[in-house]
Amino acid sequence: MYNVNDLKEFGYLKIDIDPKIDLPLEIRKMCKEKNAVILAHYYQIDEIQDIADFIGDSLALSQQAAKTNADIILFAGVHFMAETAKIISPEKKVLLPDLKAGCSLAESCKAEDFKKFKKENPDCIVVSYVNTSAEIKALTDIVCTSSNALQIIECLPPKKKIIFGPDKNLGNYIKNLTNREMLIWDGACHVHEEFSVEKILELKKKYSEAKIIAHPECKKPVLIISDFIGSTAALLKFVEKDKSNTYIVATESGILHQMKKVCKEKLFIPAPPIDSTCGCNNCNFMKMNTLEKIYIALKYEMPEIIIDENIRLMAEKPIKKMIDISEKFGL
Repeated sequence: MYNVNDLKEFGYLKIDIDPKIDLPLEIRKMCKEKNAVILAHYYQIDEIQDIADFIGDSLALSQQAAKTNADIILFAGVHFMAETAKIISPEKKVLLPDLKAGCSLAESCKAEDFKKFKKENPDCIVVSYVNTSAEIKALTDIVCTSSNALQIIECLPPKKKIIFGPDKNLGNYIKNLTNREMLIWDGACHVHEEFSVEKILELKKKYSEAKIIAHPECKKPVLIISDFIGSTAALLKFVEKDKSNTYIVATESGILHQMKKVCKEKLFIPAPPIDSTCGCNNCNFMKMNTLEKIYIALKYEMPEIIIDENIRLMAEKPIKKMIDISEKFGL
């Protein structure tokens, strides 16, 4: 059986597929036969969202991975998400269609650098965003997502300093909300960093009735002009309940597929990045997954996520703490 290191050279199995195959139908058949579940992030392409067993943000996907009865978890997302699923469900076989589907935010925080940063600040509680490697989670006291970061920070002893990494925009947003003393790692998501305030304001002139909604990974100027700030799941809930009919959405454009499904009568406009030919902002890593790659991964049950057991055990504790606190707050 191949493991994650064997497959790094080519990312996924390059096998020709009969073009006559009905991929969605065959994928669903294999899921039933193999007792497999497909967990997909909101940022996946529309076709993947439509065949998934469960669609959600990082928190919801972690919760699903922890409680599923499936034998195989196919993670239609990026590498750190599949790793998280393996950490909390070690008895499951976890597949990632393309091992090259990484994360710029996770890559901005290397374990050796973070370990040094932690050593230089020994009296701090370490809070790591879920967008990190298993090695970073193993160095962490508690993990968070954008859906629960505020609640988790507020649960920590009030006089303790906090190391927060790796997303500086989310970290500073939470720091401003809580007035906590936080040492923030200098990392960022390449998607949320690139939104253009000027272009968003130009859109606002054209659609004066539109509300600007943004993910907290966006830069501060984008957050300042936003009418609502929240995780991908929170943004989706907001547009379902809000009375407005038009929204400029400052997060990865994949979420628009679900927004259009739940609010067919409303208009959703992707917030433009600084430089784009399509006027939208996509995560290149998220979009590496395809129906073809999912079909191959399920058929051959690889690439499989393999994690060193010592690292997994250390990383499991802060993730479980996060899940417990999230349940306490009904998240």
